[in-house]
Amino acid sequence: MEIIKTNVAIIGSGPAGLLLGQLLYKAGIDHIIIEQRSAEYVASRIRAGILEQVSVDLLKQAGVVQNLNQKGLPHSGIEILTNGQKHRVDLSALTNGKQVTVYGQTEVTKDLMQAREQANLTSFYESNNVQVFDFYEKPKVTFESQGKTYQVECDFIAGCDGYHGVCRASIPQDKIKTFEKVYPFGWLGVLADVPPVADELIYVQSERGFALCSMRSETRSRYYLQVPLTDKVENWSDEKFWEELKNRLDPESREHLVTGASIEKSIAPLRSFVTEPMRFGKLFLAGDAAHIVPPTGAKGLNLAASDIAYLSSALIEYYKNGSEQGIQEYSEKCLKRVWKAERFSWWMTHLLHRFENESEFDHKIKQAELSYILGSIAGQTTLAENYVGLPYEIKPFGNFKQAS
Repeated sequence: MEIIKTNVAIIGSGPAGLLLGQLLYKAGIDHIIIEQRSAEYVASRIRAGILEQVSVDLLKQAGVVQNLNQKGLPHSGIEILTNGQKHRVDLSALTNGKQVTVYGQTEVTKDLMQAREQANLTSFYESNNVQVFDFYEKPKVTFESQGKTYQVECDFIAGCDGYHGVCRASIPQDKIKTFEKVYPFGWLGVLADVPPVADELIYVQSERGFALCSMRSETRSRYYLQVPLTDKVENWSDEKFWEELKNRLDPESREHLVTGASIEKSIAPLRSFVTEPMRFGKLFLAGDAAHIVPPTGAKGLNLAASDIAYLSSALIEYYKNGSEQGIQEYSEKCLKRVWKAERFSWWMTHLLHRFENESEFDHKIKQAELSYILGSIAGQTTLAENYVGLPYEIKPFGNFKQAS
């Protein structure tokens, strides 16, 4: 067995783990990343595509925004279609100039992987039998890679290994509490190399169910339809998908919709999930390992980024100044933001979808609520503030600047 000694062992090479690694590298803190999947698999996963302003700022601090600046699409508003009419929510005007940026999670991952490769940092892909031990005292990680067995001795373990990862599963049941809500429908998503139907995202509340018109670039679009969980992808031809999407759109959008062959098609179930706490001794949970949100509020990747903002700040503060304050406060600060994002995502999901047992009265009430919000500056401001991203409870990235 080969022994590796490092400051921080990061389990998982998704955006959370890669971003943490990049920020630690900029601060001169030794670490390694251990990933179960291959690098090719990690780089190819199709995921979210909306970055909050604070997430963009964090990527800037990590030094990985060259492609984002060139290819990202800044959006200052969104459109909501209800009762056959579109209403624009001016995000920037309602939030003192803040905006979101359309840039796929796949691209964020590739940018971070490229930066890591250029810096010649250590990553173990296709690792088997990953186990974490003694994280309340002297943390250790064991794993197998390319026929060799390794033991990592470290100060801290960052569990960035997703909902099904080993880190959360290794925590004693009497030390952890989970909260979960499963929604009775899924999102059928189609990725196609066609121009977007509109310059900004369109969220659709319709009699036939929710739809979302999104994009990844000026030539690649991402569309979603609310479907029953019993539906199967193979039962949805491209033609059937486009026809149903048209049925949920207004006449103007229908006329501008460009259809084409799908390059990816999948059905994603929706759930809300939170773990409390997010720190267990010297083991931290971050990203999907700690929480899941339905994609309606565009918060999944952004919540992972905010976890990493708090965690990297805490670790940098510890190694630079010897202070454990950030470590002690990590879980509390993360969860305050997590629960606010969970509420917003739940609210958007509840408001825009048709539920199986929903009465006509319930549907009319939701239409009235949405009509009120869209007709009220206060209502629109609440939506906009949450959509562009709530601020971090952290010094204005001062720790990152000092360490870079």
